[in-house]
Amino acid sequence: MGDQVELRCRCGEVRALVSGASPRTVNRVVCYCDDCQAFAHRIGRADLLNSQGGSDIVQLAPASLTFLQGQHRIVGLRLAPKGLFRWYASCCNTPVGNTLTPAIPFVGIVAQAFDHATHRADDVFGPPTGAILGKYAIGEPPAGSTGLNLPLLLRAIGKVLGWRLRGKAWPHPFFRKGKGEPAYPVTVLSREEREALRPLCGPNPAAGAAR
Repeated sequence: MGDQVELRCRCGEVRALVSGASPRTVNRVVCYCDDCQAFAHRIGRADLLNSQGGSDIVQLAPASLTFLQGQHRIVGLRLAPKGLFRWYASCCNTPVGNTLTPAIPFVGIVAQAFDHATHRADDVFGPPTGAILGKYAIGEPPAGSTGLNLPLLLRAIGKVLGWRLRGKAWPHPFFRKGKGEPAYPVTVLSREEREALRPLCGPNPAAGAAR
């Protein structure tokens, strides 16, 4: 079954456990999309992006993630009405999971949330297996990040299908079973709010753009 590993927000108010944690049970990629960059800027956590604007994401099965404390601090944000649910701890604005609807069972968590004094994400999950959407990277796109990476895509699809078939979609840490409603408050940005973030993201971000 693998090991359990702790996830915690920056201030320690929100804590969770991931069961069966190992390189075999997750998918780890670096995403350079402008939506991930926009989210980080929106919540004031651009420090979580790498030097080229990438977000290091560990994708895991919903049922493997269990929150232990601080659930009252969890809130969600959508950059658009049909965008990803991007969950974070309101106490210190640490991302704690990106999801689609429960029908597509995965939770993507920034790798830094697993870095503690006793272990690091690399020790538990191994290094990222690739990078995606490099066309939005700041500066030169990372090698292999701009075209179709078929092995990476097939691995991600295989993980999601496997989690669904093995019953690892529920219990879901962010949705209520039944109607699949979000378990926490969700804010959806207006078109104007989303557009205001665009100058901060992509290959040529404008320093000091209005948030």
